[in-house]
Amino acid sequence: MKKENFSAGKLSIVILLLIFASSCVPVRQLSYFNDIEELERPVVNPKTQKTIMPFDRLYIRILSIDPQTRDIFNVPEQARYSPSSDALIGYLVDENGDIEFPFVGKINVGSLTLEQAGNKIEQALGEYVANTTILVKFIDNQVSILGEVQQQGVYAFSQDKLNIYEALALGGGLTRYGNRKNIILIRQEGERIMHHKLNLSDSKIASKDYYYILPNDVIVVEPLSSISSSYPNITFTTLLSAITTMIGVLVFAGISIQ
Repeated sequence: MKKENFSAGKLSIVILLLIFASSCVPVRQLSYFNDIEELERPVVNPKTQKTIMPFDRLYIRILSIDPQTRDIFNVPEQARYSPSSDALIGYLVDENGDIEFPFVGKINVGSLTLEQAGNKIEQALGEYVANTTILVKFIDNQVSILGEVQQQGVYAFSQDKLNIYEALALGGGLTRYGNRKNIILIRQEGERIMHHKLNLSDSKIASKDYYYILPNDVIVVEPLSSISSSYPNITFTTLLSAITTMIGVLVFAGISIQ
């Protein structure tokens, strides 16, 4: 009986070791900037500006020393926010890239940067008023974060510059099973939906074209090959745990394990 129990005990220990090994994730896979010692000088990233696309919403404000001009073209402060939320009410860009501006009519701002759009609106207003400055900003900047993060969701941001690390921090950061070498960035570029793969463990990522996030980007954190904690499916670890429990019951009952 002792020999039988000893064999079952050894088998239990082996299975427990397998469970421990299967649940471990190497530290290198959980670390950022694994090659930081290889950096010789700071990296430079000239941020790509987002151009205006159909269905973007723009905040446009007229700056002028003439109070009448401000009263005519600017929305009153008390009416600037949606009654159902704190969101700014702005100008919606239609499918042709046009906005409908008071007194001027349609102005095409599609594929322009915010600065270019401001200059174009200023020129259009020049026929009616002089000495104005146009401030144009995007409204409802959002990024969608999915996959192996602490909290998936759609997050609003107001920064002009939001990098990939700041965006992931909005979702609470990666889980222990998030693959830092396989972050998928989905972005609409013109009429194309592009998928870009980012490696967060690369210390030179700040020099990459997609280091900065644009409004309406989607970030997907792929899982490691290790068992993901995000899904309630029956996993290999669960099966091993069940087998270990069964062996413990058998040993307690004094049944031989061959």
